[in-house]
Amino acid sequence: MSAAMDTNDDDLLNLEELCARVGISVRNVRFYTARGLVPPPIRRGRSGFYSPDHVARLELVKELQSHGFTLAAIEKYLAGVPEDASAAEIALRRTMLAPWHADASQRMTRTELGQRSDRELTDVDLETLEAMGVIAARPDGAYDVQTATFSVAVGLLDLGFPVEAARIAQQVYTEHGRAVAHELYDVFRKIAWPAYQEAGLSPDQVREVVERLKPLSIASLVTAFEVGMDETRRERISRRSR
Repeated sequence: MSAAMDTNDDDLLNLEELCARVGISVRNVRFYTARGLVPPPIRRGRSGFYSPDHVARLELVKELQSHGFTLAAIEKYLAGVPEDASAAEIALRRTMLAPWHADASQRMTRTELGQRSDRELTDVDLETLEAMGVIAARPDGAYDVQTATFSVAVGLLDLGFPVEAARIAQQVYTEHGRAVAHELYDVFRKIAWPAYQEAGLSPDQVREVVERLKPLSIASLVTAFEVGMDETRRERISRRSR
């Protein structure tokens, strides 16, 4: 990995300035450089300097760490980033890593879950909620709870929704959700991103585009799902009538 050599000297930072900009220690910068996660500094005489590309790559490393990536996973991810990727292109990758769910999960104990549900949750209830992807058990015995959908899920419990059906439905959502995400990401990367580059949009402007795309994507998926369910229902009725 090599840093771009045509960087304007006015944009260069020394090691201390780099650490202050990114918010990491000198030790970590040197460690990441030794592991090949960022290119070595640009030499100017006996001194080393860092470009906006260094800043962008270090910020990407921090973003990956915040999402729980291990060092090995970060190395694998960065191996897919072209050596000549610009700071703006790397910033785009950071933008696409940003969480797409509007509500962060909330930690609750089992007692708090029962209070939120206005009922005592059985082991089967908890298993069903986990199968739905609404709660996730934590090592400390508590649960991470998706509060936006929790009440709806509890309503399904009251209607006796089978745990196996919840588990299979969640597998369907996960499988097809990932497929949609991969295809939309490719559309953005191969078509939208080059157009924004040509128009001269900044990374912050691209991030705003992605933020505005989130509710539109969710609404479009819901609409497509509703239309698909209606079509499926009509097809099944037509088959039975024949």
